[in-house]
Amino acid sequence: MRHSTFWSRCTLYLQLIRFDKPVGSLLLLWPTLSALWIASDGRPPLTLLLIFIAGTVLMRSAGCALNDYADRHFDRHVQRTCARPLASGKLAPRQALVCAAALALIAFTLLLQLNALTRALSFAALFLAVSYPYTKRFFALPQAYLGIAFGFGIPMAFAAVQNQVPLVAWAMLAANMYWTMAYDTEYAIADREDDLNIGIRTSAMTFGADDVRAVMISYALFLTIYAVFGIALHFLWPFWLGWIGAGACAIYHCTLIRARDARRCLAAFRHNSWLGAILFGGIAAQFLV
Repeated sequence: MRHSTFWSRCTLYLQLIRFDKPVGSLLLLWPTLSALWIASDGRPPLTLLLIFIAGTVLMRSAGCALNDYADRHFDRHVQRTCARPLASGKLAPRQALVCAAALALIAFTLLLQLNALTRALSFAALFLAVSYPYTKRFFALPQAYLGIAFGFGIPMAFAAVQNQVPLVAWAMLAANMYWTMAYDTEYAIADREDDLNIGIRTSAMTFGADDVRAVMISYALFLTIYAVFGIALHFLWPFWLGWIGAGACAIYHCTLIRARDARRCLAAFRHNSWLGAILFGGIAAQFLV
């Protein structure tokens, strides 16, 4: 009986940190890996690579626990989220906070091996992760804030490799904000009716009837910024193949969401992990050439 109870509790914690839904970790990981590759001219040290992969997964997991803590009173009124451990009452709010703190502490322990600039940036990253869930109460475009939070591994990667944060890192962070605006608006379109009922703010509500157009513009700005620094850094043809592939994915996503069907919007959101993978593949491959 105790063995069964232990594994049941473990399952609840794994659900809390979305262990069964790795797409969120991938959406953080691809831009971080892209930054590592660019910062190191395609030769990131193995130690740094492992630290950033582990840190990304840990902080995404901690962010999920914090998000569910902040939204626990909202989630119970949404069909898609009412069964989550906190919303359903299977885990207590204090347990979610302890879980998030433990994961963040492990991530920070990894960062102790890096330079002072990277450690300093990690505090900004932590602030963004903790504060993001509350922006949905008052900010018209919380997806933009999420994009900065999700992309903060980019300046940290450059800081870890070069001990500075050059202009290209901030350009990549801006691009990531627009990419996040695109895919999280797709997600928000699927939840719009529930979000309207419970009173939280999302880009899907702010854009209204122009939501699909806003997604298309966000993808276009994201890809434009990548093209600009690709030209500035004299990237080679593999990068441009990856860029074209990412653009094709964006066009495909826009065809999925134009009818605003919730299932297809969520499919478009999940497919962004492939967009990120293709773009990273082009970046990595061009350094091999």
